[in-house]
Amino acid sequence: MPNYYPIMLDIRKRSAIVIGGDHVAAQKTAALVASGAQVTVQSEEFCAELLAMSQRNEIVLHYKKYEVGDLAGAFVVVAATNDPALIEAIWQETQERGQMINIVDVPAYCNFIVPSILRRGQLTIAVSTEGASPALAKRIRQRLEGLFPSAYEGYLQLAGIIRAHLRKQHVSYEQRDEFFGVFFESNILQLLIEGDEAGAIASTLQLLHNHGIDITAETIINELGEAVSNNGNYTTA
Repeated sequence: MPNYYPIMLDIRKRSAIVIGGDHVAAQKTAALVASGAQVTVQSEEFCAELLAMSQRNEIVLHYKKYEVGDLAGAFVVVAATNDPALIEAIWQETQERGQMINIVDVPAYCNFIVPSILRRGQLTIAVSTEGASPALAKRIRQRLEGLFPSAYEGYLQLAGIIRAHLRKQHVSYEQRDEFFGVFFESNILQLLIEGDEAGAIASTLQLLHNHGIDITAETIINELGEAVSNNGNYTTA
């Protein structure tokens, strides 16, 4: 049997419906919200976490038992339920509508599954057992957390800024690839782990100089500030 096709899905400003009101539904809802989806959660009752998200205006709560037709307009649907009849009904509606559907812990009724995720800013590491053991995937991800400390967020921001400057200078793909090989093997990440941002910037500037690119520390600092204000994403026109 073929393996799953890994994909990064843009759900920003897309409609998502979560069926269920318990802690599991809250976890799935929080992940959708964090990725920018416009989330409606439907259930006859809701746990404290979902109520809190609603009070912060992060989601819309729909106090209603699921009925066929309730999923109209959703780009993605997630259901947290153990009711076989409800699972079948949700699955059938989503198949008729051509929607993306994940019924938690029931892979036979999913056309996508969600891996265990480690995020460090723009660095995303996904661990999946393709439904064989989500609990094991979670523990593998937890082990990886120690290998990828929080400093990776600033490290990726710095890399994004440098890549933009290399492109502005019309540095070829092959030369950029060579540069980032040196960047990766340098002490820049370790300096960030130690909290020495000034040292990391100085090392980066020296690497750039060695590759014929000269920019100022002030420029890097200002652009890092811009990246932080853009939720960690550095972009250029």
